[in-house]
Amino acid sequence: MAQELLNHLLNFLTPRRRMLFAKVLSERTNYFTVATQDVSQLHNTSAVLRSCDVFGVQNIHVIEERNPRRIDKEIAMGAQKWVDVNRYNSTDSCIAQLRKKGYRIVATSPHEDADLLQDFDISSPAALFFGTEKNGLSSEFIRSADATVKIPMYGFTESLNISVSAAVILQSVISRLKTSSYSWQLTEEEKFDLHLAWAEKSLKNSDKLKEDFLRS
Repeated sequence: MAQELLNHLLNFLTPRRRMLFAKVLSERTNYFTVATQDVSQLHNTSAVLRSCDVFGVQNIHVIEERNPRRIDKEIAMGAQKWVDVNRYNSTDSCIAQLRKKGYRIVATSPHEDADLLQDFDISSPAALFFGTEKNGLSSEFIRSADATVKIPMYGFTESLNISVSAAVILQSVISRLKTSSYSWQLTEEEKFDLHLAWAEKSLKNSDKLKEDFLRS
């Protein structure tokens, strides 16, 4: 029934959109995921979300202990339709959920004792955490993380804007992942669920189409 419903909805999409769905689904991954911790500037969270979509990362985890925010649709450029946004009201609850799913907790930090980006171990799934614009991640969080990674820098400036950092790190780890032998692709079940969700989001009258299908 679910497959028939998906086929029914796809009939209302253009061939180009259907081909694009298939292509993007084949490149999507949950092997790496991203988490932001109390990022106060709205456009930064939105820009990180956009980077997740660009580099094929399906899930972003937004921690809002002190700074509840909405996604800026203009900056996200529609990425909020295609990337799953998971919200938490505490860092501890986010970490617990990610560890339960088998992710290593990785802090991003310019600190001297962090691993260089090019040396980052991609042999197992990881959740990449990014902190606030001013203070970054707390020292307590960094000490409790499974690993810490930094972008090599050669100038006087000691840090990058969070959205730039996320883009640089994702480009690096995803490029390495795609040329590795690790199983980074979505499962068939994950692909199907996403395919159906994207089809529904692409059709303004998807609820009506679903009702008509179920009545037929």
